Amino acid sequence: MQAEKAQKKYRAIKSFVLRQGRLTKAQQNALDNYWQHYGIEYNEQVLSFNKLFNNNNDTIIEIGFGNGDSLLQQVKNQPQFNFVGIEVHGPGVGHLIHNAHCENIQNIKVIRHDAVDVLKHQIADNSIKQVQLFFPDPWHKKRHHKRRIIKPDFIQLIRKKLKTGGFFHMATDWQPYAEHMLEQMDNADGFINTSGAGNFSPDKGSRCETKFERRGLKLGHGVWDLIYKKT
Repeated sequence: MQAEKAQKKYRAIKSFVLRQGRLTKAQQNALDNYWQHYGIEYNEQVLSFNKLFNNNNDTIIEIGFGNGDSLLQQVKNQPQFNFVGIEVHGPGVGHLIHNAHCENIQNIKVIRHDAVDVLKHQIADNSIKQVQLFFPDPWHKKRHHKRRIIKPDFIQLIRKKLKTGGFFHMATDWQPYAEHMLEQMDNADGFINTSGAGNFSPDKGSRCETKFERRGLKLGHGVWDLIYKKT
């Protein structure tokens, strides 16, 4: 009973605020006409990636892909992997699907739902090659820190879904949140920091830069990557 109450409390605190914004004609058209091909409806049945993609390739999941441009570039760079993007905001989902259709990209699927629900109910344990979490909301104000997605329960949920030897790759442009992530992950059971305890990754791995990141770098803003391996 206590575990159920704790789970409800954890689930009630969302790491995002749903601001849908207005859909462009192209985004709405993509959702109306191409969702059947690229979209995965949320339900509580475990997905089979082999059936979904009609291959045996490893799968990478990205949580909160924004407008999807950097994810789509990675998808094109790594055709040997299947990709599943999870995003709650409609315009971003429509934008990614529109571009994937225009470029006839086949190794990407999209789920429009809360990532915690998806991971818990639709993703099999020990099935994912890599989970990516790039530039999540840092929730700057102290009273909002409880909304930060990187916390022990979420970290262990990611661990359950990763294959042994799989990776959890995070990035942020907010240094206090980077330090929070580093502390949480270095103290988490079942993960090893690929750059050594207490260190950020010296490179961004397979992550592709966004236009906002490039703009920030030109202004002298930092970006911190963290890459952990499931032991």
